[in-house]
Amino acid sequence: MASNLTDRLSRLVKTMRGQARITESNVQEMLREVRMALLEADVALPVVRDFITRVKDKALGAEVVGSLSPGQALVGIVHKELAATMGEVDEKGMLRPVSDINLATQPPAVILMAGLQGAGKTTTTAKLAKYLIEKRKKKVLTVSADVYRPAAIEQLKTVTKQAGAEWFPSTPDQKPRDIALAAIDYARKHYFDVLLVDTAGRLAIDAALMAEIGDLHALLNPIETLFVVDAMQGQDAINTARAFKDALPLTGVVLTKLDGDSRGGAALSVRQITGAPIKFAGVSEKIDGLEVFDAERHAGRVLGMGDIVALVEGVTKGIDVEAAQKLAEKLKSGSNFDLNDFLAQISQMKKMGGLSSLMDKLPSQMVAKAANADMGRAERDMRRMEGIINSMTQLERRKPELLKASRKKRVAMGAGVQVQEVNRMLNQFEQMQTMMKKMRGGGMMKMMKKMGGMKGMGGPGGFGM
Repeated sequence: MASNLTDRLSRLVKTMRGQARITESNVQEMLREVRMALLEADVALPVVRDFITRVKDKALGAEVVGSLSPGQALVGIVHKELAATMGEVDEKGMLRPVSDINLATQPPAVILMAGLQGAGKTTTTAKLAKYLIEKRKKKVLTVSADVYRPAAIEQLKTVTKQAGAEWFPSTPDQKPRDIALAAIDYARKHYFDVLLVDTAGRLAIDAALMAEIGDLHALLNPIETLFVVDAMQGQDAINTARAFKDALPLTGVVLTKLDGDSRGGAALSVRQITGAPIKFAGVSEKIDGLEVFDAERHAGRVLGMGDIVALVEGVTKGIDVEAAQKLAEKLKSGSNFDLNDFLAQISQMKKMGGLSSLMDKLPSQMVAKAANADMGRAERDMRRMEGIINSMTQLERRKPELLKASRKKRVAMGAGVQVQEVNRMLNQFEQMQTMMKKMRGGGMMKMMKKMGGMKGMGGPGGFGM
């Protein structure tokens, strides 16, 4: 949905240049593009109709103010209504602040995870455990009540360990009800703050699944019942959401695989059909790849505005401030930028999620400038460079000029590459070294002026506005 809607609105803004005001005809043209993009993204037809009606009402009553063009004003209205559709609004129609898990109950707070098999329920349970440990400072216990899927219990055990939480053992020959009772008893006796219950799923909705999860809900009386849904599921997500809404009093939705989503209709449809807020989004396969869902920021990403807030958060989280300060002091003192420093920069990039992760959060126009770059190849090149440097001795890293033919051959063998790859990496390092030298003593500003600074990057909307 993101790329499709972005492309359509980008073309529309360009065609509307020179028009002085919002009219019935240009609104209809925009709504046609938006409607097609949403339907192609598998958004439910009733949701599309409601969304288009709201946008039309707001657009026809809108005044174009300041330096905005009609195209920019219309995109702004679509952005606001997208956020309102995916988020929660108050009586005045204003978007409510982002909220995560409600733990306002006597410990242990029970959180029931529901959804179909394959939606990522078990992995999400562990990701949520890590989030609660790191962000909310809670003592977390997980348990699997899935006695049907082979290896489900062992999978939860493995990912729970990665998350740093505690796992409560269960076996396939037990009844889900008995597992739940034993787990909550253990959680109370050992003073756990939160108990996460991973329930069974099926490949399709059936009466037995709904009866079982309904029984578990009545038994545990959870403070939160989270519906986990695959963001790439399309129209199937709508039927699944409706069935779980009828069976359970859902308190929130978790969208998984949002990072790989090319359609994205589930985000709009599930929110409207369940009436439950989207609380979390799975943004990577890593155990820490779960973030609190922010409707306004996600709407910006859908419209190609990027997510600069998430980009800054990723940089702040991934960067080693102490290492960065040491490098700055080293360069300031006149010392050379060596291969150890180069390796540290590659490591910092990996901690921030790599090039692909950073590109995903940039505005569409900036990404378009790098469209011809092969991100997969760039990531592989980074890993190859890391392997080459790791095959060197500490002395060679500090003094790359020592790397003559025989040493290069040894390094290449150690890294499993050709000598040409070592030469290529050294050339890239020398370019980086030259750039670092220019950054000393105010050289950064001179270099930025030489490069043209931010010229031609377009406005914050990512549509060249």
